[in-house]
Amino acid sequence: MRLENLDQRKALKLAKRMVIKLGSRLLIDDSGKPDSNRIRSLTSEMGRLHKENKEIVLVSSGAIAVGINSLGMKAKPNTLPQLQMTAAVGQVLLMRIYEEFFAKQGIRIGQVLLTHDDLRNRTRHLNARNTMLELLRQRIIPVVNENDVVSVDEIKFGDNDMLASLVSILLEAELLVLLTTADGLQADYGTAKARRIGYLRSISSQILSMASGKTDDLSLGGMASKLQSAQAASHNGARVVIADGRKKRVINDIINGLDTGTLIGGSLQEKRSKLKGRKRWIAYFHKTHGSLIIDEGARKAIEQNGHSLLPIGVKIVEGQFSKGTLVNVKSEQGILIARGLVDYSSERLEKIKGHKSSEIEKILGFKDYEEVIHRDNMVVLNEKSGNLS
Repeated sequence: MRLENLDQRKALKLAKRMVIKLGSRLLIDDSGKPDSNRIRSLTSEMGRLHKENKEIVLVSSGAIAVGINSLGMKAKPNTLPQLQMTAAVGQVLLMRIYEEFFAKQGIRIGQVLLTHDDLRNRTRHLNARNTMLELLRQRIIPVVNENDVVSVDEIKFGDNDMLASLVSILLEAELLVLLTTADGLQADYGTAKARRIGYLRSISSQILSMASGKTDDLSLGGMASKLQSAQAASHNGARVVIADGRKKRVINDIINGLDTGTLIGGSLQEKRSKLKGRKRWIAYFHKTHGSLIIDEGARKAIEQNGHSLLPIGVKIVEGQFSKGTLVNVKSEQGILIARGLVDYSSERLEKIKGHKSSEIEKILGFKDYEEVIHRDNMVVLNEKSGNLS
């Protein structure tokens, strides 16, 4: 495994477009103030890569933490308006810091604020992609953050690890670097046998269960969040490195193939999944709002024969959702088979589940579609390989 690890790391130097995410704890010192020395060091490393004609996208946490310090608060606010107010103040200050350090290297930056709703809406999704691609073409570094000022639970990404992952998918980046205060994933975490895992070909459910990271007042993402984000990005063909951003020249070491942190991604010979734009949009940029439990016949039809999901194959409808909502499709054993946009609401699916398509009109009084989810609106997950199709 060590030889494979080193072999895979050599390929990182070839990455042209990369997304680098900085966690809040890296940007704030022990007194709660922005850590100027560390920010200067990290932006200098990104600046050197930029001058080597690498395309850098920076996803930054820290707006709320910077706002808390600026406003002299004793603790993180616990109401939505106060959090949004704090983010509004902190975002300006954080961008000013980045602008100063990058400007000293002759590099311009552009601010990009996103909500999950921006990427879920197809038109705004494409606009965000086109804007960031144009910034890169003009040799401007996009600095991306969640738009906390307007975000509520329904449109939040959850944390900036997932935001960074989605940005890497949106821009088809070759490398995603998640910098945190942990040196990658640890086996036997918290014991005398604890050791860093240098390389993972993919993220399985067993590996997800190993994650022991905890959240705190300033940081939402733990190790589990980072692994889930890495799973999504690596499924889409990116290599991912989770590493300790406090280490000197950590970005340089990652790019130059040194064994630091945890590298996640398939082998050089392995065929990587590449979804077309619309399927990628369906797979990653919607939030699921329910599940359909299907029988074995429907599972085989979807996985092996490339068929749509018909009502006769649906056994259980979980959650409440409207037509056009993204839902999970699961086996009776709870294995995630696919995700797709439903043609009927949960209320109507409760009535037609287990019935033939020819019976839909008799049951509902109309029949808009033969299928519950059409194959064109479905992304199928291969459980063995973890690939999407």
